[in-house]
Amino acid sequence: MNAAEDRASCPALSRDKAVRSQKPLIASRPAADPGEGGPAIHRAASLAEEVYEAIFAQLMALKIPPGGRITVDALVREFNVSQTPIREALGRLEGEGLVVKTHLVGYSAAPQISRRRFTELYELRLLLEPDAAHRAAAAMTDAALQVLTEAAGVMSRPDGPDARARYSQFAREDAVFHDKILAVAGNELIRETLAHQHTHFHIFRLMFHSRVTEEALDEHAAILAAFSRRDPNEAGRAMRTHIERSRDRLLPAFD
Repeated sequence: MNAAEDRASCPALSRDKAVRSQKPLIASRPAADPGEGGPAIHRAASLAEEVYEAIFAQLMALKIPPGGRITVDALVREFNVSQTPIREALGRLEGEGLVVKTHLVGYSAAPQISRRRFTELYELRLLLEPDAAHRAAAAMTDAALQVLTEAAGVMSRPDGPDARARYSQFAREDAVFHDKILAVAGNELIRETLAHQHTHFHIFRLMFHSRVTEEALDEHAAILAAFSRRDPNEAGRAMRTHIERSRDRLLPAFD
């Protein structure tokens, strides 16, 4: 398969679709040339998406550490695909703030956020998201509640041995859940402002710990319960509690 065919057959999917269509990232069968290179990625219509998900998972699990060099040729050998889906995935990750491209140097993982930046991000979230949850509860419909319930991940707690893959998946699901709450709240400027910060991806990269996922799912359930009761005050309190506990869980990363 040449580069043009990769691009034509494998368009990148939207963020929401990526969450809805999680699947194994690395294939067990070899690619076109058995016995050469690393584990292969399925050559299917979702090739570019699978390459993106594989690199995203490595960034979230710190297999590619903050500031670490990312070489296209190394990824080509690891995934046994052409450069086209690799570069497409890296460009998408650059747009999400997880990858940096430097002229004459190439790609690297974005540096870890500082403690000051971490504090500022949580101050911003505490100013905006509890009020957004309050507004969302007041505007809640049955259809919106169904969408939020599916996005929250509460009803499908993942099982299996690959905790790092689950952590990577939850980082995206958490981002989508919060974004959808902001959409229901109805203030697009606040939604765009928080999306531009790529907050969830950066904070999940601070440390890997299964507790981050399990406790966050419980807090999502509390937010959903408030939404189901159409209780704006309870929803605002539940969101504030969630953000404060998230901050406290991740603070040890700076010790």
